[in-house]
Amino acid sequence: MEFRHKSVLLEKSIDALQIKPDGIYVDGTLGGGGHSLEICRRLSDKGRLIGIDQDEAAIRAASGRLKDFEDRVTIIRSNFCDMRGELGKLGITSVDGVILDLGVSSYQLDTADRGFTYREDAPLDMRMDQRQEKTAKDIVNGYDEMELYRIIRDYGEEKFAKNIAKHIVAARREKALETTGELIHVIKAAIPMKVRAVGGHPAKRTFQAIRIELNRELDVLQEALDEIVDLLRDEGRISVITFHSLEDRIVKNKFREWENPCICPKEFPVCVCGRKPKGRIITHKPITPDQHELEENPRAKSSKLRVFERRIH
Repeated sequence: MEFRHKSVLLEKSIDALQIKPDGIYVDGTLGGGGHSLEICRRLSDKGRLIGIDQDEAAIRAASGRLKDFEDRVTIIRSNFCDMRGELGKLGITSVDGVILDLGVSSYQLDTADRGFTYREDAPLDMRMDQRQEKTAKDIVNGYDEMELYRIIRDYGEEKFAKNIAKHIVAARREKALETTGELIHVIKAAIPMKVRAVGGHPAKRTFQAIRIELNRELDVLQEALDEIVDLLRDEGRISVITFHSLEDRIVKNKFREWENPCICPKEFPVCVCGRKPKGRIITHKPITPDQHELEENPRAKSSKLRVFERRIH
């Protein structure tokens, strides 16, 4: 299957980076290369783009899509949380901009045997990096009831988390849950019929929770952001596109902390903690898709773009 992924908030996120033609830019979530292609179009022969992704199918697709610009593009199979180390291997210690488009790609959702989708029956996989051994099946069959409850409640924001965890544990006593279809059947049984009739697919939140846990998505984001901002040159920018409230909260709180890091008590007349701002928030309210984009790409519905500019004093 061809790697297809329609880049969300494409123009807005790249415009926000204020591309310098001779600059160095990093696409930390390369995917099909949509955002990278737009960056490359704005670079001169002296500009450089580094694309990072942990998904082999994404690397193949993006390599093809960016081949007209191969003289200025370097593609690396890794996770964006290793950005500093990977750039260091290339002799790069600072960059002019970084873009992160978080979450799962359309290709990953649409390729049934990757196990991300709740619309078809497939093996319980959900690995973004298929070199990883642990899969969704290990979480569903290996976590105890309390752990399942915690991740479904916290990462899925699912109000029936307790009941779903209980049903999963009861079902797997009979037989290990092997496929997405088997898991969906259990989830449906745990949610009241009248609730299932409204508000989207009943398995959506639980699948999201398992995927986030398996791929450590929130931990990776939390850990990576501080390293990324320190890679930015003066007036360099980071654009981050999120798809659910937990990611967005992490990004929003990090940006606030960078803009105003002082931890002195409010009654202190002057700052004595010595923490210096790292720059300024460009988007005090997140940028969201307009009606035209939503009509073209319904998956953009929950996306939010936040932008921060580094200032080195």
